[in-house]
Amino acid sequence: MASNEHYWAGKTVLITGGTGTLGKALVQHFLQTDVRKIIIYSRDEFKQVNMMRQLHEHHDRLRFFIGDVRDRGRLYRAFVGVDIVIHAAALKHVDLMEYNPIEAVNTNITGARNIVDAAIDRNVGKVIALSTDKAVNPINIYGATKLVSDKLFCNAHAYAGGQGPAFIVVRYGNVMGSRGSVVPFFKELRDRGETTLPITDNRMTRFWITMDQSVRLVMKALELGQGGEVFISRIPSCRITDLAQAIFPEAKLVETGIRPGEKLHEDLLTEDEARSTYDFGDHLVVYPLQAIMGGQDRVLPGGKHVPRGFRYSSDTNPEMLGIDEVKTLLAELP
Repeated sequence: MASNEHYWAGKTVLITGGTGTLGKALVQHFLQTDVRKIIIYSRDEFKQVNMMRQLHEHHDRLRFFIGDVRDRGRLYRAFVGVDIVIHAAALKHVDLMEYNPIEAVNTNITGARNIVDAAIDRNVGKVIALSTDKAVNPINIYGATKLVSDKLFCNAHAYAGGQGPAFIVVRYGNVMGSRGSVVPFFKELRDRGETTLPITDNRMTRFWITMDQSVRLVMKALELGQGGEVFISRIPSCRITDLAQAIFPEAKLVETGIRPGEKLHEDLLTEDEARSTYDFGDHLVVYPLQAIMGGQDRVLPGGKHVPRGFRYSSDTNPEMLGIDEVKTLLAELP
């Protein structure tokens, strides 16, 4: 990439949860750009050591910082000289968080507040917070904590008095092939020689996004976000039964019942949010209401207001993948 072509040129980027699946993909992407330095901030020493060994040839641009987003003081130390923060750290396993709700609050909400305060006080330029479809009309503690986190970030611009960082949220569905995805679990059962696959409910649908799409959405939000927006990719959905058959066509599908905190279908956008949402073709942007009212129009060129009553849900998504299309996507996974 040409120097000075992008917002991140010559800047220092810090990624919380940088040893996670998406965190590592973002690091790999940034290493191909002209960023000055990348700081991986996470609490798992073992994963950091492995990452250091895998990326040793890039040691001149990488820094590894052991720390937890719950630790306010550690964040303040880590954010010195940082221009861009991508906040990917979270406790996100739905069933585990149902039984450990305070832990979800401490990481996903208190951690978000710590990020906001440290970014403001350390003069960070932009903060991209990664979110999830489970934060939309949440029924589980994970989704509820991410909803609060999103609100903290979207309103942080006003909290900073308009002089601080631009805080932007990126919202997406299940990342195909990530550690939290059902894909590795189904593959593991297939490879172990099992003859059945457990399906919580045969009617279930989910949004699916590839790792590459996730990274591109983050980079788009980083370059175009001005503060307070939510960026959402236009992505396909699929039925969980079609996903299972694409991975293990010979298996018998056994319905086991929905787990605590689990939804039949997921939403990426509600009708209420649609009032300030613009469609840019491959992505949607939810703008702060105050940003598009009273002559303060911040909508980027090419955006079209979504229709009244618009709702983006996995079960009514016009882009529904079939078994063969799912197989094609799975074949592209590393």
